[in-house]
Amino acid sequence: MGFRWLITVHVPESIKEEEKAEHEPQKVMSQIDKTVIRKPFQRHARDTGSSEVQIATLSKEIETLTEHLKVNKKDHSSRYGLIRKVNTRRRLLDYLKRTDAPVYQKIIKDLGLRR
Repeated sequence: MGFRWLITVHVPESIKEEEKAEHEPQKVMSQIDKTVIRKPFQRHARDTGSSEVQIATLSKEIETLTEHLKVNKKDHSSRYGLIRKVNTRRRLLDYLKRTDAPVYQKIIKDLGLRR
């Protein structure tokens, strides 16, 4: 069967912590973040699907993805996801503009969008 060698290498704690920091996943928008974002745009207490809430949530996700892509320029799958989110938000804004112009103006002003 042969011998099995056990080699131990001492790695300083500072290097271990740096490696952990490099391999930690990016902060994903948690449920708590979403509830805080939804609160000002909800029509009623349990509203999670109205156009206003969806636009606000998408805007925060777009902002987060944009920051991620500034650091990770070659992350093409995230870039594709960003483009999809921007297009979805644009369609929702067009719908809101068609159906309820005052709410559309309020959303644009509150979120600081350039439209």
